Amino acid sequence: MNHFTKMKTMQQLPTSLQRRRLVQAAVLGLALPGGAFAQDNWPARPVRIVVPSSPGGGTDAFARILAQALTEQLKQSFVVDNKPGASGNIGADIVAKADPDGYTILVASNSSLGINPVLLKNMPFDAERDLAPVSRGVMAPMVIVAAPSAGWKTLKDMVEAGKKDPEKFFYGSAGVGSPPYIGVRMLEDVTGAKFTHVPYKGVAPAYQDLLTGRLQFMFTDLATIEQQIRAGKVIPLAINQKSPLFPNVPTLAEAGFGNFRAWTSFSIMAPAKTPPAIIKKLSAEIDKAFKTPAVVQRLHAQALIPVHDTPEAFAADLRKERQHWGEFIRKNNIQPE
Repeated sequence: MNHFTKMKTMQQLPTSLQRRRLVQAAVLGLALPGGAFAQDNWPARPVRIVVPSSPGGGTDAFARILAQALTEQLKQSFVVDNKPGASGNIGADIVAKADPDGYTILVASNSSLGINPVLLKNMPFDAERDLAPVSRGVMAPMVIVAAPSAGWKTLKDMVEAGKKDPEKFFYGSAGVGSPPYIGVRMLEDVTGAKFTHVPYKGVAPAYQDLLTGRLQFMFTDLATIEQQIRAGKVIPLAINQKSPLFPNVPTLAEAGFGNFRAWTSFSIMAPAKTPPAIIKKLSAEIDKAFKTPAVVQRLHAQALIPVHDTPEAFAADLRKERQHWGEFIRKNNIQPE
């Protein structure tokens, strides 16, 4: 090799500083979750959807519909992983502490996201700091249903019974931190009626006691009680928002008790510090799913109403929701079990 060729070859070789920079660029672009390549290529492997409740409930039903839709759209597996316990905090904590790479996301009810943060004093994570909002997801209409043995035909009948014989009649819920429990407390607040709460570890055993008459009523999401209503095993007294599934069931306002707001929703969150590009892409794919007729049909069949919004709009709405629940919890000195 002559001197000119040797000098040209040496000029083409990167210096040690240049080599270090090349390596750093490769690491940032290929290895780190926030790297441009990782974001552009997401999802490059299966995505875990953590559901902080047992299979069979409304949260689980929505998560599985969403998982199927995203799997079909993105040609990558979205897998539901149920992690129930601690009023939803076990599953939510898993996501809050997961790598923010877009491969672990949360589908949870507003009990976990809107109520627990203002009710529980010893949360294992900071819901606002450790979780990033993606989408509100769906609303689940809530209905007050009574056991036939109670003898009530209308919500007015139930309220009058609760005023005449305070605390004689029993209702169940998944716990103090659930919208069904707080919804009944709100009804008591505006009517003066009083009922006795029986907490359960899940809605399934509460439904069983309702069907056998041990409980007189429940305020629960329509998705999980629809079949029992159709079978005539429970009597729908009022619903918090009109549903095409039961157009003849009056709303709380139509029944004369519309001065309180209680609702159930199932939403999507990601670990904080998840790259904005991934959150934006996930949000867009959810929006796409909610505009797909087959997905909408499956949601409506579960009495679920898609209400997708942007991550920014959902974040603002979630802050207002926590304020809403928090004000009522503090006013009524509601304490966790």
